[in-house]
Amino acid sequence: METSNLTGRRIAEYLDEGKRFDGRGLDEFRELIIERDISNKAEGSVRVRLGKTEVLVGVKMGVAEPYPDSPNKGNLMVTAEILPLSSPRVEIGPPKFPAIELGRLVDRGIRESKFVDFEKLCIKEGEKVWQVFVDVYSINDDGNLVDAAAIGAVAALSIAKMPKYDEKEGKILYGEFTDENFPLTKDIPITVTAYKIGKNVIIDPTLEEEDVNEAKVTIGATADGYISSLQKGNSTSISIKEMENIIDVTEKARKNLFAKLEKFLK
Repeated sequence: METSNLTGRRIAEYLDEGKRFDGRGLDEFRELIIERDISNKAEGSVRVRLGKTEVLVGVKMGVAEPYPDSPNKGNLMVTAEILPLSSPRVEIGPPKFPAIELGRLVDRGIRESKFVDFEKLCIKEGEKVWQVFVDVYSINDDGNLVDAAAIGAVAALSIAKMPKYDEKEGKILYGEFTDENFPLTKDIPITVTAYKIGKNVIIDPTLEEEDVNEAKVTIGATADGYISSLQKGNSTSISIKEMENIIDVTEKARKNLFAKLEKFLK
């Protein structure tokens, strides 16, 4: 059941006083927990908990033909499923717009940051390349699936192992790994979404807060502040001053998330 108008007004009133129902500041994330290697079938996998929001992310590798416009580069595909068990609002059936948008936002954050070194995923130019599948599954939706999924995708790729490939037989030896790390650059992307509610901007909303947002901006950037992707959602306009505030707030949050991700990777 979506948040009522009365609850929405109360949320807006609280925000005007600089408060949130769970006691956080407007620019604070909930507790972030990342668990590694949750699947013994994936080349890299994690469980991400952001407050009560929870997602699973897995990386699988395949071999395919390269895209015609990039014969010497590997392929990337990000898909997301918002499972019915994660929310009573989700119906069984083909992926709907929220799931499609979730996958695209995660894909854009990875792709546009140049985080993956696609040229090193080439096996034989014009013929065979590694195809990377990043699969996102929501387990519980209590708001801000986008940031949780994006963190999970980066974490899963960062710990992924390259499987062995038998060129003579033309098949992947799943379960056997090379000594090579998954080819990544140092440009680790962190995605943070800011939500406008009334005259306030918050990050990492609970589901109740997310329900009453008027506009949202998802920004993907590296730790040094280089913005590589940006997408606005919903129809309410955002002023230049509000956008400047959004950039400042998301940058501060990104630095904190990057420190936690670095700790996970050690």
